[in-house]
Amino acid sequence: MNILIFIIIILVASILQTSTGFGFSILATPFLLLIFEPMEAIQINLILSLIISLSLITKIKKDIDVGILKRFMIGSVIGLPLGIVTFIVVDINKLKLAISLIILLLTIMLILKFRLAQNKGKDLLVGGLSGSLTASIGMPGPPILLYFSGTDTQKEKLRGTTLAFYLFIYSMSLVIQVIFAGTNKTVWLSSGLALPLVLLGLYLGQLLYKWVNQKYFQIFTYFILLFTGIYLLIDSWK
Repeated sequence: MNILIFIIIILVASILQTSTGFGFSILATPFLLLIFEPMEAIQINLILSLIISLSLITKIKKDIDVGILKRFMIGSVIGLPLGIVTFIVVDINKLKLAISLIILLLTIMLILKFRLAQNKGKDLLVGGLSGSLTASIGMPGPPILLYFSGTDTQKEKLRGTTLAFYLFIYSMSLVIQVIFAGTNKTVWLSSGLALPLVLLGLYLGQLLYKWVNQKYFQIFTYFILLFTGIYLLIDSWK
């Protein structure tokens, strides 16, 4: 049963990541926590997310906002140490609760069409929050998604800049995780077994990105986020 759940998680999350630019960690991490230890779930997510970013980076280089990307990276360097301390100290159920609340808050703000003016200071802050979340729970997406959606950023720019940033932040977070939390065979074996599913998801996600209307993307994204947040919130109370 766990194998089937693992297959579904990786495939659906890969499709969402490729087609929207942010979905893998938001969808995969909460459900991977149901079948793996926290360290394993987060590191599997980091490895696979890094592979996805590497696979797509050459296709989206023209859509990257280099200025924002640099500020995100600078801010994340401050957030990364805070994130790994949080991961080491916080109880797993509290970690699940925090993830669920972050996802639900993000979704509500997106549905209510939260708006925010983009500037250099906010770029640094968002990068810091994203770095902290990546090192602690393997999810850089929520602050960036909310920020870009709140500034009415085009989906091409959102996708390109976030994927480029992920390439940096996932690499740094994985190194920090391995150094401070350790790793094991389960992480690397499961990541290797998931690779064909990721490649299939990349292909299907590219097709969806070209053919599915942006409005339908948003509706589907809201549904996935709400479902994930509520499910994890319930699970954190067990």
